[in-house]
Amino acid sequence: MLLFLLCYLGGVLTIVSPCILPVLPLVFVRSGQPFLRGALPMLAGMAATFAAVGTLAAVGGQWAVHANQFGRVAAMVVLALFGVALLFPALAERITAPLVAAGTRLSASSDKAQHAGARIGWSFVLGIAVGLLWTPCAGPILGLVLTGAALQGASANATLLLFAYALGAATSLALALLAGGRVTGAMRRALGAGEWLRRALGVAVLVGVVAIALGLDTRVLAGWSLGSTTHIEERLLDLRHPDAAKDSTAAHRTLAVEGPMPSIAGAVAWLNSPPLVTDSLRGKVVLVDFWTYSCINCLRALPYVKAWADKYRAAGLVVIGVHAPEFAFERDEDNVRRAVRELGVTYPVALDNNYTIWRAFKNEYWPAHYFVDANGQIRYHHFGEGDYAESERVIQTLLREAGATNVPADTAVPNASGALAPAAPVGALSPETFVGYGEGGEHFASGRVVRDTAHMYHTPGTFTLNQWGLDGHWRVEQERGYLVRAPGRIAFRFHARDLHLVLGPGPHGAPIRFRVTIDGAAPGDAHGADIDAQGNGTITEQRLYQLIRQHGTITDHTFEIEFLDPGVSAFSFTFG
Repeated sequence: MLLFLLCYLGGVLTIVSPCILPVLPLVFVRSGQPFLRGALPMLAGMAATFAAVGTLAAVGGQWAVHANQFGRVAAMVVLALFGVALLFPALAERITAPLVAAGTRLSASSDKAQHAGARIGWSFVLGIAVGLLWTPCAGPILGLVLTGAALQGASANATLLLFAYALGAATSLALALLAGGRVTGAMRRALGAGEWLRRALGVAVLVGVVAIALGLDTRVLAGWSLGSTTHIEERLLDLRHPDAAKDSTAAHRTLAVEGPMPSIAGAVAWLNSPPLVTDSLRGKVVLVDFWTYSCINCLRALPYVKAWADKYRAAGLVVIGVHAPEFAFERDEDNVRRAVRELGVTYPVALDNNYTIWRAFKNEYWPAHYFVDANGQIRYHHFGEGDYAESERVIQTLLREAGATNVPADTAVPNASGALAPAAPVGALSPETFVGYGEGGEHFASGRVVRDTAHMYHTPGTFTLNQWGLDGHWRVEQERGYLVRAPGRIAFRFHARDLHLVLGPGPHGAPIRFRVTIDGAAPGDAHGADIDAQGNGTITEQRLYQLIRQHGTITDHTFEIEFLDPGVSAFSFTFG
């Protein structure tokens, strides 16, 4: 019930999101009509579209993404015709002539009588169009629901959650309609300007359509906005998982029982071990580590997990790594096997490509650690990096409860280097940023993203903090940016000690040469583990590459990477 309420509140908050602004004129057009025949059908159409698009995304994946894009184009065409009809009543008569027999009319403000059913039907269609345009404005709460649906498959629960989000958005729109109706009514009474007001709304509709078509709704308007709903929605999400939002050293002091360990069956393969089953682990203390090999947070936690596996193996600890992929290339068993070998992981690793174990644990995080006692009960969990000493004390406590007498009392301090080194102890870092459009697009400075089509991009002369851009002939796909022709560049204005980029080689594993600069010069002592002091490096496998590792005071810098060969795949930036 709490998640339903959070989804509803998240929907309400979208009304103040900057990319909603171009949609509002389309809504205010209906403010002069009776609520039951004008506004209510439109809101119902919008809510139905939200739930339908989200459910299709869970079922159809990439297919649904393309379908939604075509739907947005169709919606913009419909709304453009609607705006033109408001501007030119004579043209509206011609446009709607073929529909007269069906009783529909395009111009909502026509002085001629309209059939009530047709008016309701047209309002519902307009609501579908608004929903298709509104969907990309979704924030973290809707992202959580869609991610969960994608991992767990389509279900009535996911559809109901999406519908709750849509109802929240419809509520805020209904309030906007009420306010808009009062304002427009006052203008008509004061100025007798019904004709001019209708034309002004027509202009506003067309401006909104143009803004959406050019991508200004998500780029420029977001930059002008004085506020964002993202932080508010993230705080609402913290209500769902309070243990993940607070310092875990204060949580689970008594190591209360959280429930039995779920099944670990369903992995597509096991590395370093034959397949394990939950029942066979009774009498052992178990640490289940959900990770994926290109996740920087997982990599920085890995030295501690490896140290615990070695240190407490003789005392009865069993560590199981559940590799749940984030990117498609992490589903490849050979890629994971190579990463496990290079990272020195010797404990059992389950390849959870279908998220079977992930769903059994109801997990939502990388990394996530679940601590299981000798009776098969989960007694503690920790999400994300940090609090390693507390986690190790939990292991020691559970081993002593199980009767182990040779449990060390100290805590491990691994000597990690490269991408596995701990994050810098600083304040706000640049955020994780995806190059593909599936989860990215924020702070993109190279114009409008042309999805799944080769396009020439250009970077601006200067960047503000956390802005980034592409330069050259790139094809931006859902998960990655693909360099069609060399040379090509990516630039990022960042604030962090370390900069990492998940990269993949060319077709059939062809190596890709690249060169890195920081503030226009070779990185020198600030070079990462995967390049030299001159900034030179080569991509030979799909993984996370550490490109910048600074020393001393952390300030803002401009990073650039130039690829000298075509075919590179760039997935995501992470910082530390």
